[in-house]
Amino acid sequence: QVQLQESGPGLVKPSQTLSLTCTVSGGSITTNYYYWSWIRQPPGKGLEWMGAITYSGSTYYSPSLKSRTSISRDTSKNQFTLQVSSVTPEDTAVYYCARSMDWGMSDFDYWGQGTQVTVSS
Repeated sequence: QVQLQESGPGLVKPSQTLSLTCTVSGGSITTNYYYWSWIRQPPGKGLEWMGAITYSGSTYYSPSLKSRTSISRDTSKNQFTLQVSSVTPEDTAVYYCARSMDWGMSDFDYWGQGTQVTVSS
């Protein structure tokens, strides 16, 4: 059973960088041919796919967020990390990590429980 767990600060100040980590257990993030994504849901809105890192370390980003988003991984810890720079209150959302076999809003078979991030001074 694969499990994903998001972690990171729940409060970020405007203009700062949001950083979240997803720790994966029960499976390796280097296993062919999985994609490991970050998805968020702002209050009162739908799910938004932000980007993904693949089993081989390639990255894919949503065009609307690409200029501010970076996804990386630490294979020794079986973790992948999201960074969003220059955040504004519009980045307030519940952030999820999830696994699929393609990029974008694909068929995710495992999700983390989600973590609330609020952008506020």
